[in-house]
Amino acid sequence: MRRDHFTVETDPARDPPAVAITFDGPAGTLAERLADDGVPPAEDVDVVLRLQGPVDDPDTTGVLSLTRRLTGEYLLEVNAEAAGLLEVVSAARDAEDTYAVRIERPADETVVYEKGTFLVYDEEGSLLRQHSLIPSGVEL
Repeated sequence: MRRDHFTVETDPARDPPAVAITFDGPAGTLAERLADDGVPPAEDVDVVLRLQGPVDDPDTTGVLSLTRRLTGEYLLEVNAEAAGLLEVVSAARDAEDTYAVRIERPADETVVYEKGTFLVYDEEGSLLRQHSLIPSGVEL
């Protein structure tokens, strides 16, 4: 799967704030990736944004990825505007530290994850704690 097979829309005003990822690539490709062991549960999936420019630049883009927590295997990666994703993280802090990730797949059920962690890294790979959503008591 290529990154351009996906589009990302953000809705920080939704309850809970949401990230919608739509797959429009070849039929079966995403289904196969999600079906290896079945659709992984939310607690087995990490959501990460790797910025490709300064965090304070409104035009900065990033790479949004969903990975399997135990293996690090990518479920998907997509290029996205960072500002909307950072707004979702900020809104999630005000919404009981939760947000939703929706993966819309053609000819398959939409996968919805309710998450409480969203890690944001700068362009050099350093964790930006102040821009991430990290539950209290979690040490990285």
